[in-house]
Amino acid sequence: MRLEKIIIFILACSVFQQCSYSQQTPSKIVIKDTMDDKKTNNPVYSNTDTSSVKLSEEEWKKILPANVYQIAREKGTERPWTSPLETLTAKGTYYCAVCGNALFLSDTKFESGCGWPSFYQPVSKTSIIYTPDNSHGMKRVEVQCGRCESHLGHVFEDGPPPTGLRYCINGVVLDFKKAQEIEKNFKKDKDNKSSGKEQ
Repeated sequence: MRLEKIIIFILACSVFQQCSYSQQTPSKIVIKDTMDDKKTNNPVYSNTDTSSVKLSEEEWKKILPANVYQIAREKGTERPWTSPLETLTAKGTYYCAVCGNALFLSDTKFESGCGWPSFYQPVSKTSIIYTPDNSHGMKRVEVQCGRCESHLGHVFEDGPPPTGLRYCINGVVLDFKKAQEIEKNFKKDKDNKSSGKEQ
C-alpha cells in the first residue's frame, strides 16, 4: 500500500511539473529586428519580389540555417514558448524567414496562450497557401508561404474577431522588421527616386 502511494505521488509530481513548465512565461526578451537584411547566403530572399520560388530540397538545405530548414522544409514544429517572437508586441511586419515574403502585420497578432506566435489574418490572400494536413491522426489545415511554399504552421477556427481564425506559426520561420525601419527605408527609397538616384 505504501509503495502505491509513493508511485502515485511521483506520478502526480511529474504531471504537475509538466503543467507548470508549459505555463511558464519566458523572461522579458528585448528584440530588435530579427531580419538579417543581408541574407547573403540566400539569393531568393526579398521583401519586394513576390514571384514564386521553386528550389530543390538540396538547394534549400544549402542556403537555409538548419533550424529553419527543419521547420520550413521538413514540416517540423518548434517547442512551444521557445520563440522570442511569441511575446513580442512591437509594431511592424512579420516576413517568411525562408524567402522574405510579407506574411502578417503586428496589428493582427494576439496572445492565444498556445505557445507560438498567433495571428488572426495574413497580410493578403496570396501571402498564405492552405493545405489539408492529416498527419499525427489529426485533421488540420496547414499554412504555407504563398511565395516559397515553406511550412509555417496551422490555422484553427478558434481565433478572435473579426476572422475567428488563429494562425499558429512557428517563430523560427518568421523574420520581424519594426515599423520605424520600414518607414525609414520607404522614405529613403522615395528620396532617392525623387532625386533621380536608384539603389
